[in-house]
Amino acid sequence: MKTIYLLALSCVLFAACNDEDGDTTKPVINLIAPANGDTLHIGEGVHLDMELEDDVMLKQYRINIHPNNDGHTHTHAAVLSRAEPDTTVYLDQSWLSDDAVLSDDISGNKNKDVHHHKIVIPANTKPGKYHFMVYCTDAAGNESLATRNIVLATEEDEGEPGHGHDH
Repeated sequence: MKTIYLLALSCVLFAACNDEDGDTTKPVINLIAPANGDTLHIGEGVHLDMELEDDVMLKQYRINIHPNNDGHTHTHAAVLSRAEPDTTVYLDQSWLSDDAVLSDDISGNKNKDVHHHKIVIPANTKPGKYHFMVYCTDAAGNESLATRNIVLATEEDEGEPGHGHDH
């Protein structure tokens, strides 16, 4: 009987060791749109186009748009410390399978093309320089970041109607 307990304990410990040696590869984000330097129009939908890829399984992605009036940058260290409260966040939205309105479920896939206009810049947004950030997390909790410098403006400021892309 003691042998059975030792065998069972060995199996549990072996499985735990395998989990620690598991997926440590971060997902890959190929952010196509918006491009760096793009002007997005206040009151309109954002053209989001990206390819997400992981070696095992994707879980979710998150979009964060916040002011960049101070010219700050984002490094890997910024990803690790983002749990601190940020009172300047303009938009911080995760896309999860349990959100019926914004659902763009990527979980369970190794690759996913994401193309939508679900992010709308509110009409009362102040024009200016912003960061557009995409975080992608895989099923093991590994996270990647893609960042773009963008400008938010009204169509009157920009002088161009529409959002200027084809499907």
